[in-house]
Amino acid sequence: MFEIPMWVLFVLGGIVVSAFMAVKSGKEDRQQEQEIIEREGDVYIRRMEEEKHKKVGNDKERVYEN
Repeated sequence: MFEIPMWVLFVLGGIVVSAFMAVKSGKEDRQQEQEIIEREGDVYIRRMEEEKHKKVGNDKERVYEN
C-alpha cells in the first residue's frame, strides 16, 4: 500500500517522543517553580508576622514605660 522508508518512520517516531518529553518536562518544571514560589511566600509571610509581633510587643512596652 504505502511504501514509506523505515528511516522516515523512525524520524517521525523520534519527533513524537521528543514532543512528549518536552511537554512532560515543561509541566514538571512549572510544578517545581510553583512549589519554590509557595515556599518563598511562606517565608515572607512568616517574616512579616514576626515583624508585626515585634512592633506590637514594642508598643506594649512603650505604654508601660510612660
